[in-house]
Amino acid sequence: MGKAFDIQLVGVFLPKLLSYLHITLFILAASLLIGLAVGFLIAIPRLYRWPVLNRVIMIYVSFIRGTPIIIQMFLVYYGLPELLKWFRLDVTDVEAIVFVIITYGLHIGAYVSEIVRSSVNSVDRGQLEAAYSTGMTGKDAFVRIVLPQAMGIALPNFGNLVISSMKDTSLAFSLGVMDMVGRAETLFTTNHFLEIYLALAIIYYTICIALEWLFAVAERRLLRHERKLAAGPTGGVTYNA
Repeated sequence: MGKAFDIQLVGVFLPKLLSYLHITLFILAASLLIGLAVGFLIAIPRLYRWPVLNRVIMIYVSFIRGTPIIIQMFLVYYGLPELLKWFRLDVTDVEAIVFVIITYGLHIGAYVSEIVRSSVNSVDRGQLEAAYSTGMTGKDAFVRIVLPQAMGIALPNFGNLVISSMKDTSLAFSLGVMDMVGRAETLFTTNHFLEIYLALAIIYYTICIALEWLFAVAERRLLRHERKLAAGPTGGVTYNA
């Protein structure tokens, strides 16, 4: 059992935990970059329904969505070095944070691919046909017609994914990564467990609230841009016949 609760210790632990916030944010940012690259890459075969790749990617996405991320993390941490041994590559000296970032990148990539696929497919195909009839190329039609609308559809889901991933980074300490939760583990010798977890909760909650606000602002600006596109030359809204 821990010692008697002391609310003042929450303020003592906050700066100690915040000193490792940059590691948590680095894991999130690096994972998002990998996840976006993987997600857009594997979304293409899903959009065009390439026979073999489409099936393989469906299995990959299903596996990611159907297994806990901590299990995926251990599979990558222990499995990737064994796999690379077949190619005579030794990664035993690679730091654990690299495997954490790879895991989160692959995890985020699966969800990004589904967000991209569903967002693009949500755009009315008739608008593409109208764009082609005016002489637009496939690239121009995608950039000017499909992409702005798909981004508006995808942004709320992507924002939820980022916030969820931010919270999931708390599992990185399972592989010995010294992030905020890892630092909290070293503070448990004080036996003030409640104060430590309360300080962690305050930090994570504050970051998630800030992320929610940023995505809400981005969504409002994007929708405002779309409203301007929908407005006629006199400023009035145009309606389809």
